[in-house]
Amino acid sequence: MDLSFLSGVFASPFNIIKSLLDITIVAYIFYQILKLIMGTRAEQLLKGLVLLLIFSALAGFLRLDMVNWLLSKLWLVFAVTLPVVFQPELRRLLEQIGRGSFFASSRFMMDEDEYAKIISEINDAVSVLSRNKTGALIVLTRETGIGEYIESGTTLDAVVSSSLLVNIFFPNSPLHDGAAVISDGRLYKAGCFLPLSDNPFVDKELGTRHRAALGISEVSDVIAIAVSEETGSVSVAMEGKLYRFLDRESLRELLERELLRKDSFRSSLIKRWVGEYEKGKKE
Repeated sequence: MDLSFLSGVFASPFNIIKSLLDITIVAYIFYQILKLIMGTRAEQLLKGLVLLLIFSALAGFLRLDMVNWLLSKLWLVFAVTLPVVFQPELRRLLEQIGRGSFFASSRFMMDEDEYAKIISEINDAVSVLSRNKTGALIVLTRETGIGEYIESGTTLDAVVSSSLLVNIFFPNSPLHDGAAVISDGRLYKAGCFLPLSDNPFVDKELGTRHRAALGISEVSDVIAIAVSEETGSVSVAMEGKLYRFLDRESLRELLERELLRKDSFRSSLIKRWVGEYEKGKKE
């Protein structure tokens, strides 16, 4: 009796594992792509494309010849224009793949104690700027270089301090109009003019600083902190997304999460707790 037909019904364990692995990889890639475009203009464009695809399938099912002809021409136009429309998102996707952060979480790292001090200085400066309603834009670079965008700035290469940051953005000072760029733990440049975001879905109330923060975050993996001179509110732009109305503690937590390794941050807390415990015992 020939039972060969059963081979197509009962797959081998190896084929099952291979199929599951295949599905998991594809699902993860789609998840990362959707996470990349969520909250950006690409999200709205993607919704429009999905609706158009559904409409195309419906027109084909109903055999609407004229509509199908028109849609076929539209899809041809989209095939040419979509790479241009999605250029910022495609660039960010390729950069993440190049950095290895598309498949695994990647952070720019340096000594956690040094960066903890820098975060504290930035937080102090932003608090003063916010309280005084002094407009400011502070950019922290990570892995993607932004040299072509900051050539217009003045090179400082100074130690990061809250007093220096506050003085840079003091009204009518020579460098207050541009962005201050912190790179490799140093206040590298000031007075930099950054590319503005052309995202049509950005709140119309946002000014040039916020659009510049968004613009530089769309083309790199920087963290851009913007302080509004009208309201003193603090916003942070990352990966083309804007997080608004942050208080002092929220800003500190965000910077620590993005710039410090979780295990290193945890170990520094443990060291501090142990130190306080030993101090209490001595007392």
